[in-house]
Amino acid sequence: MFDKILIANRGEIALRVIRACREMGITSVAVHSTADADAMHVRMADESVCIGPAPSSESYLNKAAIISACEITGAQAVHPGYGFLSENASFAQALEDHSITFIGPSAEHIRIMGDKITAKETAKALGIPVVPGSDGGVPDFETALKVAAEIGYPVIIKATAGGGGRGMKVAKSPEELEIAFRTARSEAKAAFGNDEVYIEKYLQKPRHIEIQVFGDGRGKAVHLGERDCSLQRRHQKVFEEAPGPVITPDMRARIGRICAEAVAKINYIGAGTIEFLYEDGEFYFIEMNTRLQVEHPVTEAIFGVDLVREQIRVASGMDMSFTQDDLVINGHAIEVRINAEKIPEFAPRPGKVKVFHAPGGLGVRMDSALYGGYSIPPYYDSLIGKLIVHGRDRPEALARLNRALGELVIDGVETTIPLFHALLADSDIQTGDYNIHWLEKWLAKKFA
Repeated sequence: MFDKILIANRGEIALRVIRACREMGITSVAVHSTADADAMHVRMADESVCIGPAPSSESYLNKAAIISACEITGAQAVHPGYGFLSENASFAQALEDHSITFIGPSAEHIRIMGDKITAKETAKALGIPVVPGSDGGVPDFETALKVAAEIGYPVIIKATAGGGGRGMKVAKSPEELEIAFRTARSEAKAAFGNDEVYIEKYLQKPRHIEIQVFGDGRGKAVHLGERDCSLQRRHQKVFEEAPGPVITPDMRARIGRICAEAVAKINYIGAGTIEFLYEDGEFYFIEMNTRLQVEHPVTEAIFGVDLVREQIRVASGMDMSFTQDDLVINGHAIEVRINAEKIPEFAPRPGKVKVFHAPGGLGVRMDSALYGGYSIPPYYDSLIGKLIVHGRDRPEALARLNRALGELVIDGVETTIPLFHALLADSDIQTGDYNIHWLEKWLAKKFA
C-alpha cells in the first residue's frame, strides 16, 4: 500500500480523495494554484504544494510542476480526480516514466478510449453494442452524404476528439447535412485542434445510461449497475440517479455482464464508465470515460462501496475487495450538481460565499469545498457542490432530496438550487418520464 498520495485536482473531488486517504492511513498531498491558496482541499490535506498561477494551463494542467511536487514530497502515487489531467495519456505515461503510480487505467487504455473512433471500434470488437454510423472519420462532404443515406436521417456529426457537446451537429436532411458537416468540423478544429468528424444515427428520444465498471488489471472485472444521466443541458449532466427508472433487472444483468467481460478482456484497471444511449430496450455505446465520474456517489450509495478507496487498493496491487455476487442494489440514490451559475442563462457567477450551511440527516451527503467567507475563483469550473440523497426507493429519495434542498444555504452567490426546486415539482421528474432532450425543452418553455 502507498504511504503518500498526491491529489492532482481541486475542489470537492480533491476533498473526496483526501478523506479516503485519511481513512486508509495514507498521507495526502494537495497541489494548488495561487488562486486556491485558501481552498478547503489545501487546508485539509496533510501537505500542500503551490504549482503555479491561477490559470489551469499554468497550474493544474502543468504536468512538469505536478511531477516535481511528487518528487519534492516523496509521493508514490497520483490520484487525478476527474477533469484536468484525469484522462491525459501522456501524463499517465510521464508518471510511469518517473516511477510514480497513476491511480487509474494504463496510458494505453486512456489513449484508446480518448479517441471516439478508436473507442467505438474497440467497443464493437469487444462485443459492446454500438450506434450505427461511419467506419472511422468522414473526410469530406461527399462521403458524409453517402454515409447518411446508408444509415438514414436524422444523423449526428461528432468530433473524434470531442467532448462537452462541442463539434456536435444534427442534420435531418441532405440539405441540412452540408451546413452541419462544415460547422462541426470548424468547431472541432477551434476547440480541439483536430477537425476530424464521424457520423452516427441520431436517436429521437434516448435516455443516457452509463454502466460503472471496475477492473483489477489482471483479467477480473465487475459492473456496479447503471446510472441514468438523461437530464442534461448542452450535453452537460445536472441530475443523475441510480438505478435507472426504466432499466429492469434483466436489462441490467445483460448489459452489465457485457461491459464487465469487455473490460476484463483488456485487463483494464480501476474505475471506468461505459456510456450508452438507450432507446426501445436497446443500448448503443457512446464512449468510455477512463476515470472516476462526477456522479460516482450515487453508485456508492446503492452498493455501499467506496470507489476511491477501491481505486487506491487496486493501483497498489491489491485485489478488489468485492466480487460481482457481493454487489446487491440497496434502494435508490439521486445526485444534483450545484453550480455557481445564473438561471436561466447558466452563466458562471463566481464571488464570495457569505454563508454556507450543508443539509444533513439520514441518507443525505453533501460533497463540497465551500465554507463561509470563501471566494469562488473565476478561473475554474462552476461546480461548487454535489447533493446526494439515498432512500429505500425512488419516491423516498425524491422526498429526501426536496427536504435537503430546503436545508441547503449558499448565500452571496447565485446557484442552480432554484432549478432543482422547480424540477422536483414537475410530474415527469416525479415519474421518471424523461430523456436527454427533456430538460432543454422544459427550460425553453419555462423561461420563454
